[in-house]
Amino acid sequence: MSAAMNRRDFLTVGAAGAGAVLLGNQIAQAAENPDWPPKMPPVKIYKVFIGRTGGIYLSRPTAEIKKFDDYLAGIEKKLGDVKFIGGELMPPAEIGKVLPKLKDADGVIMFHLSGHGGGAPAQTMGKILDTGVPAAVFSQPFSGHGWMYFPQWQKAGKKVVLLPTSDWTEIDRVVGLMRVAPHLRKTKILVVRGPLGTEPACDPKLVKARLGVEMIPITVEETMQAHKAIDIKAAEAEAQKYWLSKAKKIVEPTKDEIINSARFYLATKNLMIAKGTQAVTSSNCMGGPAKCCLTYSKLNDLGLVGACEGDIDSTLTMLIFQYAFGIPGFISDPVIDTANNALIHFHCTCTTKMAGPNSKRLPFTIRTQSDSERGVSLEVEMPIGQTVTCAKFINLDTMLISTGKIFKITHDELGCRTQFWTKVADARKMFNNWGAGILKGGVMALLHRDVFFGDRTQDIKNLGILMGFNVVEEG
Repeated sequence: MSAAMNRRDFLTVGAAGAGAVLLGNQIAQAAENPDWPPKMPPVKIYKVFIGRTGGIYLSRPTAEIKKFDDYLAGIEKKLGDVKFIGGELMPPAEIGKVLPKLKDADGVIMFHLSGHGGGAPAQTMGKILDTGVPAAVFSQPFSGHGWMYFPQWQKAGKKVVLLPTSDWTEIDRVVGLMRVAPHLRKTKILVVRGPLGTEPACDPKLVKARLGVEMIPITVEETMQAHKAIDIKAAEAEAQKYWLSKAKKIVEPTKDEIINSARFYLATKNLMIAKGTQAVTSSNCMGGPAKCCLTYSKLNDLGLVGACEGDIDSTLTMLIFQYAFGIPGFISDPVIDTANNALIHFHCTCTTKMAGPNSKRLPFTIRTQSDSERGVSLEVEMPIGQTVTCAKFINLDTMLISTGKIFKITHDELGCRTQFWTKVADARKMFNNWGAGILKGGVMALLHRDVFFGDRTQDIKNLGILMGFNVVEEG
């Protein structure tokens, strides 16, 4: 089925899906909903301690399990959306009594305690992996000889991340990754006027089958109705509190235009609450009743996802990174400069909290959208020296990825408002390898990439193991 057919089907469903009266009632109810932004239910991760403690040749003392339990309790508190269950020590617990309990778990983490010969603990772990539950094995130094068996599991295609390390913070990171798939299965995306991107990602049935994500269609007319329903005084208060009082400078837009954009944010918020969505993307984002730049900036500031231009691949990418790392992304129209070995990122929609919802807002100037020289968008100042990951989840089965470091900020009128240059490993190789030979489609699919703070390469490779997708480095 073609992407064009998917969009036509999408519009048909959207037009028939909601009447004016019903939508008005939903918005009225949403406006009274205090649960914003929405929170995901906790992910259940089963913990198992495998090996023995105490005694001769057994390197882990009996107090080790309590240390792990205390550490995991700290992770629960820090992440807020994870709950550890189980906790058997094997032996003496029997594998046959533990395996049935895993059916209710979203993931399992196994702690390799000890075992001088190594074979018995590895056999127990292998039986747990055979259940297909995404797993991790933490094996710090002096945990016996069983580590020799572990790499065989990944080679056999098991969904297991291996952590042969003394660094306990790697537990935090893999637990964070285990949230992604179960959160996606509970995610809904509000899609205005149909999705754009790679053909599989534009098919709502395939997206639901492969990731569990539900795409909720909505028409432009419904967004306009929601916009009209917002009280202008509420929009004025929103604009003053979040934009006018916090901007470093306001260049072209009038106060009324900024208020209109704030009004559209409140309308989108109400629609998302009414439809129960965690993300929104619109192929009408540069149309009426207001451009989506400020709306999507604030949604990403809050830990949700707003993705411009109907780019469904980028929407999914941003959801994955948000659930894994708690950080938003910046959708970029990149260009390459081989003279400076640089990948240059620019666009008019940008979050002001690139380090996450609890981080300090980056300095920003309120501008018009550069292509049209109308509407309201942002010129956000990115920090020099910041390492970033450039990524895009395509075809529902592959993550393209590269890294760079921000070294220059520009304000070239030929580019979009937010601009920053990143030093990459090999810009010419990246130019010749753009899309890695597997990315097909139009400009939307081929051009856009999503930029995130931090080097997330190894974590994304581990996530690919847990979720069963490919990771391909572009640079």
